[in-house]
Amino acid sequence: MPAETRTDVRPATSPAPGAEAGGLRESKKRETRQLISDHATRLFVERGFERTTIAEIAAAARVAKKTVTNYFPRKEDMALDHQEEFVASLAHTVAARKTGESALAALRRAFQASVAAQDPVAGFAGPEFSRMVAESPTLSACLRGLHDRREEALAGALAEATGADAGAIAPRTAAALLGGVHRVLFTRIQELTLAGRENPEIAAILAEETTHAFDLVEPALADYALG
Repeated sequence: MPAETRTDVRPATSPAPGAEAGGLRESKKRETRQLISDHATRLFVERGFERTTIAEIAAAARVAKKTVTNYFPRKEDMALDHQEEFVASLAHTVAARKTGESALAALRRAFQASVAAQDPVAGFAGPEFSRMVAESPTLSACLRGLHDRREEALAGALAEATGADAGAIAPRTAAALLGGVHRVLFTRIQELTLAGRENPEIAAILAEETTHAFDLVEPALADYALG
């Protein structure tokens, strides 16, 4: 409400001391987590993921080794630290689709926007990071697992959107097709990045290839899961 139209002129209530302290603790935790992740990623890029130890990461971040493992139970979590956002992305797009919009149309629109924005979650991670993942068997396997989990989450969202049972064949098949398109396009961005192409050039190439990829599955899914 604009200030000139407010009728309630009571002073704002100050946050309780405990709440303020809790907020500071959470802020400090986020800062520490980001600090560890940043140092870990730098070391992974410089030395390789498999050759970098938890002790070296702890020393670089100036924290105890146990602090590192408390924040990141698995070493790969420090390199791929937006996992939940990645896994939930397609399911969230389907759940938030517009009225009358199919799941395919919503996912196509969202991916095109990600390409235009050169979003790291879509694959625009830069040459150093992309090379780090490609050269690490552990991180490559972890990334494949994230794609699998994202497809499973998408199948659940499609089942809910169509009123199907969670294990029904239709949402699982649709998720495999739509998840496959995203997996191929993500891999394509990585390939172009490792080939030395700059992000604006990759985005221009993907703008055309995204259209073609989604067009291939549109005859089967054009009217599936309409909002």
